[in-house]
Amino acid sequence: MRNLLRKGRIIPLFAMLALLLMGCGDPTLSALMPQGEVANKQYSLMVLSLAIMIFVLLVVFIIYVFVLIKFRRRKGDDTIPEQVEGNHLLEILWTAIPILLLIILAVPTVMQTFDLSAKDKPKKSELALKVTGHQYWWEFEYPKEEIITSQELVLPVNTKVHVELSSSDVIHSFWIPSLAGKTDTNPGDGSKNYMWIETGKKEQIYKGKCAELCGASHALMDFKVKVVSKEKYKAWVDSFKNASGNATGNAAEGQKIFKKNCMSCHAVGKNGGNTGPNLTGFGDKQRVAGVLEHNKANLEKWIKNPQKVKPGNNMPNVPLNDEEVDAVADYLLSLKLQ
Repeated sequence: MRNLLRKGRIIPLFAMLALLLMGCGDPTLSALMPQGEVANKQYSLMVLSLAIMIFVLLVVFIIYVFVLIKFRRRKGDDTIPEQVEGNHLLEILWTAIPILLLIILAVPTVMQTFDLSAKDKPKKSELALKVTGHQYWWEFEYPKEEIITSQELVLPVNTKVHVELSSSDVIHSFWIPSLAGKTDTNPGDGSKNYMWIETGKKEQIYKGKCAELCGASHALMDFKVKVVSKEKYKAWVDSFKNASGNATGNAAEGQKIFKKNCMSCHAVGKNGGNTGPNLTGFGDKQRVAGVLEHNKANLEKWIKNPQKVKPGNNMPNVPLNDEEVDAVADYLLSLKLQ
């Protein structure tokens, strides 16, 4: 009995701890802290569905308690309560009420589903964006600006962004919890999806995720969204388009090694391949490979053994010695936009 009492004291403690930990988390990775029009619309649907569920739960509990009290068995009373089986009015009510609640939830859900996936031509003040999912990284193309980048999406404040989504390999799901809900990226030219994002009023860095199981490193397929002022966005576009990738010192030696071994897959500026992430401005990134802290040690770890960091990714182990890896790391870290 004493053991049971001790265990009984632990249960409330764990319950309080669980309640406390529910408040932990990253506010830029939460759909419950919406930013922008799209996120607010989706949040309102969550609130509506939750309100309906709470309403149903309260009604059921009230009826349950009422029945327990009113129709409890009393001492000396052996009569059978009145049976309501076959009561047409009651059967119509408990059929019609759920249908009504479903309609209340379904109508705004369907309307917003079509609205948020609309394929509209961007206006002059709006932005067009093409997103392509790869195992396990994201490619972002700005058609009007003629820019292709990766892993970090830069957007101006107070801007509607029209997004075209596709995949180069398997199904992924593009998700920025604080800005917009999940939308699949499908392989094949005829399987494009569309959505739009409204970036909100404040400068902020948001976290994005792949929300569709896509392979061994699905959980590591992260990206960042930098929402900046319109002046900073214009400066970023100009710097990106004029990036040269020239280096000095040890970084210059790394540039030679990079051109020989890496440029067939990776572009810097206007030169290079497109099968791997575009590395223009790599020195300004928030993360190495989207997940590691951005420093030289982690970059060297990634270059030496990419499979250890992201199992199943398509980057090969390039046969470089430690001095060559050091030089390439210096070169990549020198790639900063002015």
